[in-house]
Amino acid sequence: MASQPRDWQSLSLLDASGRDAHRLDPKIKQSKIEPASPRRVTTQALSEAKKKLRFARIIAVLAVLALLITAHQLGILQHFKDPPRLKTALIGLGAWGYAAFIVAYAVLQPFGIPGTVYVVAAALIWPWPIAFGLSITGTMCASVVGFSFARFVARDAVSALIPERFKKYDEALERRAFATVVVLRFIFWMPPLLHAFFGISKVRFWTHFWGSLVGYLLPLLAMSYFGQVLFDAAKNAPTRVWVGAAGVVALLVLLFWLLRRRRVRAKPV
Repeated sequence: MASQPRDWQSLSLLDASGRDAHRLDPKIKQSKIEPASPRRVTTQALSEAKKKLRFARIIAVLAVLALLITAHQLGILQHFKDPPRLKTALIGLGAWGYAAFIVAYAVLQPFGIPGTVYVVAAALIWPWPIAFGLSITGTMCASVVGFSFARFVARDAVSALIPERFKKYDEALERRAFATVVVLRFIFWMPPLLHAFFGISKVRFWTHFWGSLVGYLLPLLAMSYFGQVLFDAAKNAPTRVWVGAAGVVALLVLLFWLLRRRRVRAKPV
């Protein structure tokens, strides 16, 4: 009769290749090679996706900077500061004038050129129906560009630039997103920081899109229809009218500041 192993260590060595060896020595079970967990694979894929997104953000920022520098060097930005000069340039482009206006509006307005310049320029160059169509198209394109840039390209950098007066609307966006977008667009129009605020908020893209469209309609329609008249009136207004208008604006600013200061003092500490 064959001799039997005298200790458990010898028995585990003899049965190491057997089916039940792990029952005798737990260390053998721990040494087995296990397949990679799905969670580990997902984490690696997510890390690679973040690296690609970071690279895409850098490329997008560099592209925007290059475009702005090129526009400045070619003197394109100067056209948008002078409506008569802009009118001559766009009319000279013929049928491409519409496309040039919309592209310039969509690309440059989200990064600093006031949208009012484009809207007033359109009203001075084309009849009001065409001016309105170009203004609403260019404004919506600029809003989408600013929104997308803040959400997908430079979210962290843009978040630090959002003023407090916009951040207080976060709660309203969560409860009544569409109505809040409409009201903010109607009141503030299209400042680049408002594009960015919507971009870093939780509002959905299409809610922002349609809410912005509704909020823009009346102001842009009024500017397109009365733009030429308002421009001529402002151009021909005597000095006393400008002085009176400046006084009214200063009074309104003072009243607003006093009311805001009183409200701050009334808040409990």
